[in-house]
Amino acid sequence: MDAQILSSRRRDKVWLNADSGQLDHFRAGVEKTTDPADWPFAVGVEKNVLIYDGIKLRQISRDPHLRRELMAEWVEAFATGPGVIVIKGAMPDLTVVDRATEVFDAIVRDEREKGKVAADHFAKAGANDRIWNSLQKHCLTDPENFASYYASEAIAMVSQAWLGAGYQMSAQMNRVNPGGVAQKAHRDYHLGFMSPAQMQAYPGHIHAISPVLTLQGAVAHCDMPIESGPTLFLPYSQTFFEGYLAFGRPEFQHYFAEHHVQLPLAKGDAVFFNPALMHGAGTNVSTDIYRMANLLQVSSAFGRAMETVDRERMSTAVYPALLEAKRSGTMTAQDVANAIAATAEGYAFPTNLDSDPPLGGLAPKTQAALMAEALEAGMDAASFADVIERHADKRRA
Repeated sequence: MDAQILSSRRRDKVWLNADSGQLDHFRAGVEKTTDPADWPFAVGVEKNVLIYDGIKLRQISRDPHLRRELMAEWVEAFATGPGVIVIKGAMPDLTVVDRATEVFDAIVRDEREKGKVAADHFAKAGANDRIWNSLQKHCLTDPENFASYYASEAIAMVSQAWLGAGYQMSAQMNRVNPGGVAQKAHRDYHLGFMSPAQMQAYPGHIHAISPVLTLQGAVAHCDMPIESGPTLFLPYSQTFFEGYLAFGRPEFQHYFAEHHVQLPLAKGDAVFFNPALMHGAGTNVSTDIYRMANLLQVSSAFGRAMETVDRERMSTAVYPALLEAKRSGTMTAQDVANAIAATAEGYAFPTNLDSDPPLGGLAPKTQAALMAEALEAGMDAASFADVIERHADKRRA
């Protein structure tokens, strides 16, 4: 092959541009039919979206072998399958969801009184009510409810399936009020939150890696019929390599408008999807449905989360609730582990290796490990707070 042709092809493969990606190629990848036989743990397929049952999931979770098989199925679903799953009844206790809704309502009222208006990334301010960092605010407002909420086996299993151990939980509450208009169809963080010019500064292999650094999810805090505008999805669109740059173009937006799917959700259901899946919130054409969801953005231990979260404060706040739940038996050991994973830092790095050296191994102890050890030992809350404070001091540069 001519050297100039070889160099040009290599350049175009590595350095994508605003014209990268062709609609015909995209259509060939998304115009598929999901075969239920390929997804044995799913209880159904609706509009190409895989449906799982929360009760069945919790039963499977008790068997280590079946648990890993289900998680492996989810990995394939996110990577090369439809890219999106719905877990019916993901939250087993709706009173926990209702109490969290009360917490969110109170936070919205308080922030309004203080003059805070949180705009959506992809919709204009005023179309909805949003709580940035609802994870931390929820935890500090009602640690007991927070612990019960994030004890969810569905949230923990799907996060670990896609991202592995040490994942970083973050969340934002979003309530789309009657009349709230649809978002522009998009991909999500990381590259999905950049301009086309910024995206072009990253080589092709980073475009391929971005989706595996994050998992997107949402827990329904109310029933969401179609007229309330639940999220629109285009199954299999996450497989389109050039999608970060291409999806903003008119021909792709038009295709999405003509071919997206939309499923109703019930309170307590959850949807999870690959962040590279083309999606966007729908228009709330109802007159009386205030569509509330807790949007989960879970990050790999190997990536940077979008929001800063004070996990030291969260760990100290939730510890007494977990200690009491463990003592009273109201939470199982797995419930406690799930809540710890959503609260504490589960990865040892970055740290200050001068003051926090990896004694007896390759990495120092994590905040999550310290919390688990303290709970196992029955350490009192004041002593644990001191342990966490000293641990945080050691990690600072």
